[in-house]
Amino acid sequence: MTNQLVLKAPFKADHVGSFLRPERLKQARLQYENKEITADQLKQIENEEIIKLVEKQKKTGLVSVTDGEFRRKWWHFDFLGGLDGVEFYETDKGLSFKGVQTRAHGIKVTGKLGFSTHYMIDHFKFLKSIAGDSVVKFTIPSPNMLYYRATIEEGVYSSDEDLFNDLIAAYQDVIQALYDEGCRYLQIDDTSWATSFSEEGIASLKERGLDLEHALQLSARAINESIAKRPDDMLVTMHICRGNFRSTYITSGSYELVSETIFGGLNVDGLFLEFDDERSGSFEPLRHVNRSDLYIVLGLITSKHGALEDADQIKARIAEATKYVPLEQLCLSPQCGFSSTEEGNILTEEEQWEKIRHVVQIAEDVWK
Repeated sequence: MTNQLVLKAPFKADHVGSFLRPERLKQARLQYENKEITADQLKQIENEEIIKLVEKQKKTGLVSVTDGEFRRKWWHFDFLGGLDGVEFYETDKGLSFKGVQTRAHGIKVTGKLGFSTHYMIDHFKFLKSIAGDSVVKFTIPSPNMLYYRATIEEGVYSSDEDLFNDLIAAYQDVIQALYDEGCRYLQIDDTSWATSFSEEGIASLKERGLDLEHALQLSARAINESIAKRPDDMLVTMHICRGNFRSTYITSGSYELVSETIFGGLNVDGLFLEFDDERSGSFEPLRHVNRSDLYIVLGLITSKHGALEDADQIKARIAEATKYVPLEQLCLSPQCGFSSTEEGNILTEEEQWEKIRHVVQIAEDVWK
């Protein structure tokens, strides 16, 4: 693997990162929770299943590989809970999605935020050790997810400014630690932007004492400053969606209200964007893309169900997007991961891999 190859990412056929947990892994985690196997036995099964997953990704033609987030219960809480000053706890109720609610877990900030060590550094090291010539992509939640999803205990921080200062410093340190272990392709996942896609979401911001403009400034600052010190040969992309749990979602709405900030104000190298159905609106907000080195990964293939999209229709939508962004700056992926939490979306593993092969084949046809 060369740095030049990494710097070509995101790839024309790419993916968001999480994959359905195999039944063997689900059973092992249940056995561990029931104290029927040890932590070391669970880890060994995780290792074996991740090795199989990496080989499957390679066979489908993907250039970048992830660990599928196989060691995580949640795409965000597991990472955020590993920061200094953050604890896991049982909440009164779960997060509300369309017609369904997650398990009642959460995180709370009980002390000053920071980074001294993080167990996911070892997760990355294992993935890199088995990836061979493939580009290793590691996924972490955005710092904004802590601000919007964590309970902040009274007296820990006197202002948002103080909280963000520590949060950004912690992320800078985590990113450097990942880089030191060989990470060159990092993806930051962030559903918090979707709060600003609808009037209902904007109303929820006001309940927190935030107007839309201030919220966007905070979110952009958290991203830009967290990645500001990354080395030149480390590529950072960001994935934005409207929630994904058991094939459901939290919100709907176009990117329009936040398009100038997302497409013109973030210093990431690429954006993975949900565009798989009418909930995402049109491509018109992409008119605010103002950099020739910003790659837009069109999430036109849904990960929420197994039916394959018509390839010609997907190609037509890619052509439509070129009205706003040149074809060479566009890529293709599923609109989200297949398993943002360990429960996974409602489709089979074979349907999942058919989706990935579909992405690869369409990309080969479009960017030959």
